[in-house]
Amino acid sequence: MEVLGLIIARGGSQRVPNKNIKPLAGRPLIAYSIDAARRSRTITRVIVSTNNDAIAEAAVQEGAEAPFRRPLEISQGHSTELEAVEHALVWLRDHEKYEPDLVVLLRPTNPFRKPETIDRAVELLAGDPSAHSVRTVKFCSEHPHKMWVMDKEGQRIRSFVPVEQKAREAHTLSYHLLPTVYVQNASMDVLRPSNIWQLRSTTGTEIIPLVMDELESVDINTASDFLLAETLMARARETKTGEGDRFG
Repeated sequence: MEVLGLIIARGGSQRVPNKNIKPLAGRPLIAYSIDAARRSRTITRVIVSTNNDAIAEAAVQEGAEAPFRRPLEISQGHSTELEAVEHALVWLRDHEKYEPDLVVLLRPTNPFRKPETIDRAVELLAGDPSAHSVRTVKFCSEHPHKMWVMDKEGQRIRSFVPVEQKAREAHTLSYHLLPTVYVQNASMDVLRPSNIWQLRSTTGTEIIPLVMDELESVDINTASDFLLAETLMARARETKTGEGDRFG
């Protein structure tokens, strides 16, 4: 099975300039996703899709391929993953006659993702022909039944979840009495290329969940996130755990 590891890394991040190649424990942030993909048993090729030459250069130095540049018109803040994945698949098909069986879409902002988790996700989708994709999630500590939206005047709030869809006075109940809820953790999806061509979607509608723990789910988007990740990596090294060896 041909499995493409595709890392989408746009230049021009707003909150943290050059976020995808900003140093984290001495390596560019994107290096950790490349490393996990290269160490995966199931991924057969690792490609970075970017509009930015500096990101492409860093990716190649870390062992990934960057055979094309993503057009600027689909590399904006409002651009979609669907556009980026479709562009990559079309380019590879037209220029190399390369068509993978599955695509592992890896976000470059998750430095704690494990190779074995990637393999589990690939195997889940490969083993279920009726599924369109696998999406990684984590336990949601902030329950939507306790969330509110405010009216335009700021004078009243109403339940975010329609009251008819939840238990009476659900917002006053203890968490263990409410349905367990998961939230996507922006780590990775495994998808079939046919989703793009036939469904015009990366994930489709038949989605297999893969629950990841809090450490693997760390997603870096702000300067404080970088500080947290640095602390976690330093702690891992100090305790000489398997995680410390991986980030050393």
